[in-house]
Amino acid sequence: MKIITRATAIKNLKKYIGKDLRKLALQFKITTYETGKQNKGWKGLILERLAGLQNNISKAPNGLSYELKSVSFRYVKDKLVPKETMAITMINPQELKDQEFFKSHVWAKLKSIVFCAVMWHGKNSDNAEILKVTSLDFLETDEVIKEIKADYDFIRNKLIKKGFNALTGKDGKWIQARTKGTGGINPNTNKRRPITRAYYARKALVAKIFEDSK
Repeated sequence: MKIITRATAIKNLKKYIGKDLRKLALQFKITTYETGKQNKGWKGLILERLAGLQNNISKAPNGLSYELKSVSFRYVKDKLVPKETMAITMINPQELKDQEFFKSHVWAKLKSIVFCAVMWHGKNSDNAEILKVTSLDFLETDEVIKEIKADYDFIRNKLIKKGFNALTGKDGKWIQARTKGTGGINPNTNKRRPITRAYYARKALVAKIFEDSK
């Protein structure tokens, strides 16, 4: 069994910077829009293939786990900017109370992500290309990580002092604790669904990761 480490995956993906992802998807027989309905996961599937990950290849050998994240970028006033925020992981209130940042699930996820900036050409665009591939390892300084930790500490302290329902997407400079899930009233039980939240990387953080990477 061939093992693809995170460094190898990044090296493999960088070979395809500027290439048309849709053409590559068709080459690998990954459905995009051919059925008349968009396959929402097609970019993730083709990025996995380009990274070298296949069904018979392990991407988590001896705990070396990582995750590929596709982030759409577009031009605003001649500048490339992220189109949207990026989900990191769900929030477990008890874990958030118990865990300091560098022992937390959100840090474990962040440091394992391979970020792939992909050009956005509209909702049902016929093409998309990789602009850049990076990870937190490639940041020139650790200032951003320190500030992410400060966000986490603020959110954690707020949870401890005021409770889970006090968390809001307004908190945090780089990461936020935003509501995620269906919410509202369950029509089958007429009871309110439990509130769930997730960590999201703000668009500013996504942009910073790509701007500050080597």
